[in-house]
Amino acid sequence: QVQLVESGGGLVQPGGSLRLSCAASGSIRRLYAMAWYRQAPGKQRELVAIIMSSGTTNYGDSVKGRFTISRDNAENTVYLQMNSLKPEDTAIYYCNILIPTGEYWGQGTQVTVSS
Repeated sequence: QVQLVESGGGLVQPGGSLRLSCAASGSIRRLYAMAWYRQAPGKQRELVAIIMSSGTTNYGDSVKGRFTISRDNAENTVYLQMNSLKPEDTAIYYCNILIPTGEYWGQGTQVTVSS
């Protein structure tokens, strides 16, 4: 059994910052990748950022230069630092991990960017 617990979402004004966290626990022998996705109302879920076990990162075009993904391997935790937030960043953000037994998702955390 694998559990993902997300935290850090909320309401922020345009130009503000938020930091999301996702802690993975359970039967995890190896983490191949940890990622953040988001889904806005009426839109498909999209990749925000991903970090591989090697430390290699990749970002969606809309967040490059504003968001930073990082991970704590000892704690099986992934972070998403979001700066210069825009109203179009409003969405539910989901944590995602890939391990030898498959892919797992968090329950999602709401991020709302509004004045």
